[in-house]
This record gives sequence, C-alpha cells and structure tokens, in this order.
Amino acid sequence: MIDQTGNRNSDELQIFHDVAKALTSSLDLDTVLQTILEKIAAYFKPEMWSLILLDEETQDLYYALAAGKESEAVNALRLTSGDSLARWVVEHGEALVIEDATSDGRIDPSSCSGFSSQSCSVVCIPIRTSGKILGLMELVNGDMNILRRNEMLLHALADYAAIAIENARAVQRIQELSITDDCTGVYNARHMITVLAEEVRRSERFGYEFSMLFIDLDHFKKINDNYGHLQGSKLLGQFGRSLRKNLRLVDAAFRYGGDEFAVLLPQTGKDAAIQVAHRLTRIFRDTQWMLDDARSVSLSASIGIATYPQDGANSHAIVQRADELMYQAKEAGGNSIAVAGSGVVGRESQSGLAS
Repeated sequence: MIDQTGNRNSDELQIFHDVAKALTSSLDLDTVLQTILEKIAAYFKPEMWSLILLDEETQDLYYALAAGKESEAVNALRLTSGDSLARWVVEHGEALVIEDATSDGRIDPSSCSGFSSQSCSVVCIPIRTSGKILGLMELVNGDMNILRRNEMLLHALADYAAIAIENARAVQRIQELSITDDCTGVYNARHMITVLAEEVRRSERFGYEFSMLFIDLDHFKKINDNYGHLQGSKLLGQFGRSLRKNLRLVDAAFRYGGDEFAVLLPQTGKDAAIQVAHRLTRIFRDTQWMLDDARSVSLSASIGIATYPQDGANSHAIVQRADELMYQAKEAGGNSIAVAGSGVVGRESQSGLAS
C-alpha cells in the first residue's frame, strides 16, 4: 500500500512538473492545453476527454479540444442552447462526478449512447479564474476509483488550464492593441503596411488582383469646428464600426490618419471595387450619424480606387495612386468616386450637414 501511494505521488509530481514546464516554455494555448489533456488521459484513462470553453461574446459553449472515442464528432461543436451538464457546470460553478449519467436528471440519456450501451460516467471540472468561469474539463467513462481518489489533482490541472487560457487571451489583447486604432476600432496605418505587402506577395504568386479604396470624409473639419473634437472622435468611431460591418470578412479596413481611411479588397478587380465603393457611399449618405445630444449629422466621403497590378507594382505605388484619386474625387465636389484609368465615375446626392 505504501509503495502504491508512493508511486501515485510520484506520478502526480511528474504531471505537475510537465504541465508547469509547458506553461513556462510556451505561450501557445493549444500546446499547453494539449499537454494537460495528455496527462489526464494517461493518468485517468477516460474513453473521451475534452476542453469546453465559454465564448465571452456569445456565451455559447464550444469544444476547444477533444480526444478519444467519438471525439471527431464534437471537435469545434458549439453548444448554443438547451440544457447540458456543461451548461450546468458553467452556471453553477461546481464540479460534477456522475457514475451513471443515463440515470441523472440533468442529462439526456441519448447523449451517452455513443459511449456505452449500459452506462456512462462523466466528470466535469470547472475552469475558473478570479471568480469567472472560463469553461470546463470533461472526462467520459474514466476509471471512477482513480477519479474519486484524485479529484483534487483534476482541480489543480483545471487551475493550470485557467492560467494558460488567461495568458493566451492577454497576449492576444496586446497583439490586437498594437495593430488596432483606438478611436475607430479598425486597423492602424502601421498594420496596413504589413498586410498590404503580404497581399502583394500573395497576389503576385497566384496571379490575383486586389483593389484598394482610399476614403476621405468630406468637410469633416466642419464637424469638429461646429460640435467639438470629442464629438468628431465619436463620429469617427461610428464610421469605423460601419466600415467593418459592411465589408466581407476577408476585407480589411484601416485608419490612415485623421479622417482618412483605406480598405483592402483581396481578389477583387476594378469593376467589383467600384460596386463596393458605390454601396459604401450610399450607406454613408443614408446613415444617421448620431451626436451625444440625439442630433444627427450627415457624412459623405470621397473615394479613390486603384487595383493591383495594373495601377501599381508594389504596395507603396497602390496606396499612392489610390490617394491621388481620392483627391481627384474631392476636387470634383466630394461625395464622389474616382478610379484609375477612368477618372470620376459617380457622384451620390448629398444631404445637409446637420438635422
């Protein structure tokens, strides 16, 4: 008995050592979590083990990692609604150790049918940090004797998982801050240089076109003069959110500076880019841009369009050409679109400054 206890303690120390080493040697979340789950698999021997995380924005639960029997069926699965053991654990913040889930009132018996025709044991351990639930670890059909005897080890591994998740999210937030404009929420000009250079390399390699829209808000100085720079900044924030909302996921919007913006349209030729520009100018014109005192103002924009490779052989040339065309659109009276090779191709009707 002493030998068995000694061996068990030695195994636990080795687990802690390996997980701690993974935490201190890698900022990659998948690497650390994979190490934790591998140790769980070797020690507790479940038929399936998984990490279920809570989406901070949607509050959905999703399988971030899963391994073992039937794991392919649940990898990346989202639990958007309905009752489940995972949801119960997240809502109550308590661990569950159930020897036969088929007889437990908190779970649908059919959900265990893939593991066993007779019974299905489930252990769920919440992953939390600073009182906040991040998700849970779930073990199905493990050795219940080992699980009950070493539940504290599972809680410790859940704490390690929480540290890894928080570290990864902190790094992600720092990275996002370094490439995002604080005022508008779109990417900043420094990141535009990096993204555009990569898009040139990709398009050159595969023979793609891409287009660049250069956008300048018309008469925005009047907004700042009439309502103050704080209101102007808030309107720029609204404008940035509108840009992101009305572009494809593959497109990228950037704040170039002041009230100037740029939009990268990958794998998009000139004709399609003109259609996007017309759609955006109509959205800008028709949107009620709100001030703090519930008054609305109207905004319009001048847009220049350049397309790779016909209008420039590198990223600098494309930006410069689109910028020149934007000024051509402004000289035409604003609220206009100017295109390389065609000049001004359209001008939207424009409403007044404020209402």
